[in-house]
Amino acid sequence: QVQLVESGGGLVQAGGSLRLSCAASGPTPNNYVMAWFRQAPGKEREFVAKISRRGAVPTYADSAKGRFTISRDEAKSTVYLQMSSLKPEDTAIYYCSASSRLLPSVVAQNYDYWGQGTQVTVSS
Repeated sequence: QVQLVESGGGLVQAGGSLRLSCAASGPTPNNYVMAWFRQAPGKEREFVAKISRRGAVPTYADSAKGRFTISRDEAKSTVYLQMSSLKPEDTAIYYCSASSRLLPSVVAQNYDYWGQGTQVTVSS
């Protein structure tokens, strides 16, 4: 079973940047497709970005394109989400997730493991 621990959230002004990290542990963590989701108060959890095994193919939600970058360091079994040009509407709890599927979609149900989440708050 894979364990995921997020860090790097916090309070930032609009236009600022944050880098989230997700440390994976357990058996063969690099064998999973990794993704970031977020959930704002009163809203459903939504897809932000995902990255394939070996980091070859990133996929982004439209809201993240051009502002967020997902990457992974297999030597450290860690996935990152670099967020820039942050907006108040980016405020949410950000969750790291892992999927054992070969080609998981952007639906949360495709992901097997989840971290506890890290809060990101963007002030206007």
